[in-house]
Amino acid sequence: MKVVKRVFPSVTVVLMIGMLSAGGAYAWNEADLLKLKTTNSCPKCDLSEANLGGANLGGADLYGAYLNGANLSGASLSGASLKGAWLNKVNLSGANLSRADLAAAQLQVSNMSGAKLINADLSYANLFQVNLQGANLSGANLTGALLNGATWTDGSKCQNGALGQCNK
Repeated sequence: MKVVKRVFPSVTVVLMIGMLSAGGAYAWNEADLLKLKTTNSCPKCDLSEANLGGANLGGADLYGAYLNGANLSGASLSGASLKGAWLNKVNLSGANLSRADLAAAQLQVSNMSGAKLINADLSYANLFQVNLQGANLSGANLTGALLNGATWTDGSKCQNGALGQCNK
């Protein structure tokens, strides 16, 4: 009688670990990061969880890019195109996003405390539970922006249903 061992579950786990360590869904794509560094343009790139803290990305084209979990603390993104980008759980504290296009961007549960958002376009952006405490929103366009549970510039919480302005 021949004994057959089942190896499928362990093979599946090994494949999943290999995919994650090779730049899968939970880490940035090295080629995309290199493209951004050399051309300042990387639309629809995967830069999830990348450490771009303090980077000078002024005027960068990151249209529709995936930056979920990235560190952009203190980065300069002045005039950058981040329209439709995915920036959930991103650290943008102290970042310069003046004149940046963040229209329809997903910024849920991100830290934008102390960020410079002067004349930034945040129209129709999802700012669910975003920390904007101490941020400069002078001239920013918040038309249609979802602000449910966001922490406003003065530290107060926006009510559920806040759209385009923080209802406290």
